[in-house]
Amino acid sequence: MSRRIDRPIGTAERRRGRRVVAAAALTAAVAAAALTGCSIRDDICSQGEYPVIAVGSTGSACVPEGERPPKGYTRYPEGKVPQQVDDEWDVYWRTHTVDEDGTVVDAPAG
Repeated sequence: MSRRIDRPIGTAERRRGRRVVAAAALTAAVAAAALTGCSIRDDICSQGEYPVIAVGSTGSACVPEGERPPKGYTRYPEGKVPQQVDDEWDVYWRTHTVDEDGTVVDAPAG
């Protein structure tokens, strides 16, 4: 018949246990970052601001809510406002702009 002898956990076992817990936590953090890193996009403007486009070019800026766009800028056409980096409208406005009459046109080359 075998007998089990309980003995106190030693320092080496405690350290090994802490390392296993730390490694598991690090693995979970890396996995979470990898899984969400590709799905999170930055906003075009900060909270309390709205994006505007430079007339005749692909430049843009952010203006505080309630203020008018600065000279040389205008609001994006309704329904075509980029909200996040690399969203549909952010990509679109890389090759298009608004002329002095407010008409959407191809952006000038280079």
